[in-house]
Amino acid sequence: MDTLSPQSEPKPSIILRPGELVLPEGMERFVIAAGGSVIVDVETGDKISVVDMEGKQACELISVDKAGRFDAGVLSEKPNAGADGLHSILAGSDESAKRAHASLKRRNIDVSKAKSFRVFGEDSPMGNRVEITTEREGILIVCAPGSAMDAELQNTTTPIELFIQRSRIRPASEARLPEPLADPVLDIRVHAATAESFTVKEGEYIQIIDVSGRQCSDFQAFATSKLDKGKELALDATITRSLIGMSNPVPGLPAKAFDREMEPLVEVIQDTCGRHDVFLTACNSRYYDDMGYPGHVNCSDNFNRALDPYSIASRRGWEAINYFYNTNIDDANQIYFDEPWSRSGDYVMMRALTDLVCVASACPCDIDAANGWNPTDIHVRTYKKTEDFKRATAFRMTPESTPQMTKETAFHERFSKLTRDYTEYAGYWLPNRFNNEGPTEEYWAAREKCMVMDLSPLRKYEVTGPDAEALMQHCVTRNIRKLSPGQVVYTAMCYEHGGMVDDGTVYRLDQDNFRWIGGNDLSGIQLRKQAEALGLKAWVRNSTDQLHNIAVQGPNSRDLLKEIIWTPPNRPELEELEWFRFTPARIGDFHGAPVVVSRTGYSGELGYELFCHPKDANAVFDAVWEVGKKYGLKPLGLEALDWLRIEAGLIFAGSEFDDQTDPFEAGIGFTVPLKSKEDNFIGKEALIRRKENPQKKLVGLEIHSQVIVGAGDCVHVDRPQIGEVTSSMRSPVLKKNIALARVDVTHAELGTEVEIGKLDGHAKRVPATIVPFPHYDPKKERPRS
Repeated sequence: MDTLSPQSEPKPSIILRPGELVLPEGMERFVIAAGGSVIVDVETGDKISVVDMEGKQACELISVDKAGRFDAGVLSEKPNAGADGLHSILAGSDESAKRAHASLKRRNIDVSKAKSFRVFGEDSPMGNRVEITTEREGILIVCAPGSAMDAELQNTTTPIELFIQRSRIRPASEARLPEPLADPVLDIRVHAATAESFTVKEGEYIQIIDVSGRQCSDFQAFATSKLDKGKELALDATITRSLIGMSNPVPGLPAKAFDREMEPLVEVIQDTCGRHDVFLTACNSRYYDDMGYPGHVNCSDNFNRALDPYSIASRRGWEAINYFYNTNIDDANQIYFDEPWSRSGDYVMMRALTDLVCVASACPCDIDAANGWNPTDIHVRTYKKTEDFKRATAFRMTPESTPQMTKETAFHERFSKLTRDYTEYAGYWLPNRFNNEGPTEEYWAAREKCMVMDLSPLRKYEVTGPDAEALMQHCVTRNIRKLSPGQVVYTAMCYEHGGMVDDGTVYRLDQDNFRWIGGNDLSGIQLRKQAEALGLKAWVRNSTDQLHNIAVQGPNSRDLLKEIIWTPPNRPELEELEWFRFTPARIGDFHGAPVVVSRTGYSGELGYELFCHPKDANAVFDAVWEVGKKYGLKPLGLEALDWLRIEAGLIFAGSEFDDQTDPFEAGIGFTVPLKSKEDNFIGKEALIRRKENPQKKLVGLEIHSQVIVGAGDCVHVDRPQIGEVTSSMRSPVLKKNIALARVDVTHAELGTEVEIGKLDGHAKRVPATIVPFPHYDPKKERPRS
C-alpha cells in the first residue's frame, strides 16, 4: 500500500463518473431524436461524426451559410439527395416540428432549395459511423427522418448520434448554451459569483440554466403589487413545503411556490435536474466567517446589491429556492450536501403567477462541494406568456443518456378529459386516478366488468435479423426456440450474477422477427450490447414512441372487443385468441385502424392489450369507449392498477425485484427452466448456484390489523429483522390488508407468524402471517377463462 513519505509524491483523487458520458476536450455530442432534427453552428475544420445508433436508420445532413442560404461547400462531402426527410419533419405538427421551425426562423434559414448528404439506410448496421469535415463556417442541420411504423413490418424510426470535434477549443466563458426554447424576452448571463435582478409579467416564463454543470443558483421573487404597498413578501420555503406536501415544487400538481400570505408566485413547469434545496438559506457572510473565510463573496450580499434598485431591504441571510443545490437529510436528521446533480444545459422553468421582481445568483462557494469546487455561470431566459410549454421533468434512458422531457402518450388527449391527476411514469404522464370514479370504483370495474388504461410507456424493441432467435435465446431465461409465431411468453432477463435486468414479454412475429416489451430501457440496451459482443446479425431498435397501447381488462373485455376487432381470415378471431397469444387486427373492418391485439395483461383478470401507431390512438380509444359503455367500462389509473397487480401476485420493478434480486427471489422462478432449456443464457450458472443455495424468498402476508403497512417496512420474528415488505394494500375483494414481502428462507414457511415494524421497527408492530400468493385467484383461472 502506498503511503505518503518524503520520497513519494501525492496522488490526485480518483473520481469515476460512470453515469456520465465523458467527452474529449472540445468535443460536443447531440442526439437527434427519431423523426427529429438538430441545428448547430459549425466552424472551419470541425470534424463531424454521425452514428446510426440502432441500425437501419437514414440520416440527412444539410449545410447552410451564416446568411441562412443553402451552401454545399460547408461540408467536405457533397449532396447526394434532396431534403425530403427534413421537409417531412417540418410538415409535422408535433413539438419537434415546432422547435425546428422556430430555430430555422430565428437563424433566417431558407431550406426550400436545400439538398442533403444522405447516409445510412435499410442495410446499415448498428453503430455504423460516417465522418466528414467542415470546409468553412456555417450551420449544420442533421435529421433522423422516418414514416409511421407498421407494427407487422417493424419499420421503426430510431435516433442518430452526432459528435462534433471542434477545431477551436472554447474557453469556459464561451460554454455553449442550449438552443432557446422560443424567442427570449430577456437573455441574461449571471456571471460566476454574482447575482442579477429582473422583472417579469404575469404568465411569462423564467428559465434558469446551469451553463457548465454542477452550479447552484439561488432564486427569489416578490409580487410587485405587494411591493407597491410596502410589503416585502418573498417566496417562503416553509409555507411552500407545507402547502405542497413535498420538499420542493415539481412539475405537475405540486408545482407552486408561495409567499408568507400563501399567495402563489411561481409555478414550476419544467425541470431537467430534479434535485434542489428549499431548506437552507442562500449562502451568507456568517457561513464563510465561521468556516475561516471572512469577507468571502456570498449570495445574500449579492442579492442585497441586485435588489437595491427596487428599494428592497437588505437581509443578512436570504431564504430562497436554491436550484441545483444537492442537499438531503440522513437517518440522524442531519442536513448534508454534495456536488450538484445538474449537468451542462440543465434547467428549471417557472411560470410567473403574478407580476414579479426576481433575483437569481450564480453561487460563489468554492470552499466545498456545493458547486463542484468550481463556481461557474448561470444563464436566465424569459419567454412570452403566449408560449405553450408543456409540464415535464427530464427522463434519462440510462444515467449517461441525453435527457428527454416527459411526454404525453398518444391516448393523453382522451384520458386527460377525464382527469387532471397525472404522475410521471418512465418518461410519460400517466393518469393516477380519475375525477368521478376514484381508485375504488376503478378497481371494481376491473374485477366485475371491464376497464381501460394507458400502458404506452412500456418499452418496445423490435428484434430482427437472421440471428434474432439466437440473441433472444441468449438474453432471456425462457426457451424462445419453443415459441411459435403468434405466441407470447413472459420471461426474466438477467445479468451474469443472476440479478434481474427486467421482466417482460417476448412476441414472436415470424421466424426471424421478435418484439421485446419490458419496463425499462436497460433491457433493450442489454440486447443491443449482446448482439454486438457476439457478432450476431440482429438489429435491436426502439419502437416505444411508434407503438402505444391500452389495456382492456375485466370479465366483459372479450365481449366488448369482439364487437370492434376484425382479424384476417388466416388469423384467429378475437374469441379464439388464447392466453398469451396475439394477432394483427383492425378496428371495425378491413379498412379500420391497424392494431396488434394480445391476450395479456397486468390485472389478474381476463384481458387484452391493443397496440397501435400514435396517429391511430384516438380512433382506437373512441371505438373501445363507445362500445364499452354498455359493458360498464371505466378508465383505470395507476393507483387502482397497483391494487390489482398486488392481489394477483404480479411483481413490479423496484418493489419485488432489482439488479440484486434473482427470478427465484422475485417469485417468478417458473420463468427459469434450468432443466428443459439446454442452451446457455446470461446468468445461467449463477442461477443454478443461487437456486441450490437460496437466501431470500418472496411470500404473501395476511395482516391482522387495519393499520396500513408500506413498502420498505421491516418484517421481524421476535427481535431480529428477517425481511421487508415490498408491496401492500387493503384488498377490497378480500376485505383485509395483504402484502408481498421478501424474507429470509429460514422463516419463509407458510403459517409462520411475523411482525411488521412501524416507527423505529420496535416501538410499534403489526402482526401478520405468511400465506400463499397470489392472494387472489391463485390458479389464474380468471385470465385463462
